[in-house]
Amino acid sequence: MMRIAIAGAAGRMGRNLVLACSDTDGLELTQALDREQSPALGTDSGTLAGIAENKVLISDTLDASAFDILIDFTHPSATTGHLDFCKQNNKRMVIGTTGCDATLEQKIEETGKSIPILYAPNMSVGVNLCLELLKMAAQVLGDTVDIEIIEAHHRNKVDAPSGTALKMGAVIADELGRDLNECAVYGREGQTGVRERGTIGFETIRAGDIVGEHTVLFAAEGERIEITHKASNRMTFAHGAMRACRWMETRQAGVYSMQDVLGIT
Repeated sequence: MMRIAIAGAAGRMGRNLVLACSDTDGLELTQALDREQSPALGTDSGTLAGIAENKVLISDTLDASAFDILIDFTHPSATTGHLDFCKQNNKRMVIGTTGCDATLEQKIEETGKSIPILYAPNMSVGVNLCLELLKMAAQVLGDTVDIEIIEAHHRNKVDAPSGTALKMGAVIADELGRDLNECAVYGREGQTGVRERGTIGFETIRAGDIVGEHTVLFAAEGERIEITHKASNRMTFAHGAMRACRWMETRQAGVYSMQDVLGIT
């Protein structure tokens, strides 16, 4: 039985992770973590998630003796500290935190030399299948199309574009031999001039309770291809994280992706 700690267990995603863990054979929730001074501290994590009481109370301190793998869908600042803790205590990590900058991503890579880490901005099986479809589309269409990425999320999401949208852009840019840092265009306003074919555009929507929607347009003269993924609830991400945990049980040190988990690399 793999013992699971969940960071941010009192949040929307955290509660879904608690629920998914309770439904997954071979996994046992043994720690539920939230930020210091959280009003949820001391609350039963099962009750908070809307399931039966599980006797795992929300805490603000990790206990290295109590878990084997930490699931972290929190904030870059919290993830940074969790990386240090897990490295020091030789614990595995599944990271779904978005909004990570280049410095944190480099830290993840460095820490992965010491412990097994699965890092994915989106753990949905469908989204990761879409990434493979995007590679295929980019290979076939090359520089003959304009590429635009439109994403929509709930009003409380604080980073934009989403980590998933950026991953989609990076996958496409890599296939086309482009540097996303140089070819990305984030929104348009005013007299922007004629669109440059070599750019990859990003448009962001924040509204209501949208869980997550991503569409990539490959637009040519006379036709266009659209690859779309829509999530209707957060459990799709939570179940993906549990699948990742099961897969990570036997891995050696390294940084892995959901494509590795699904065997579609």
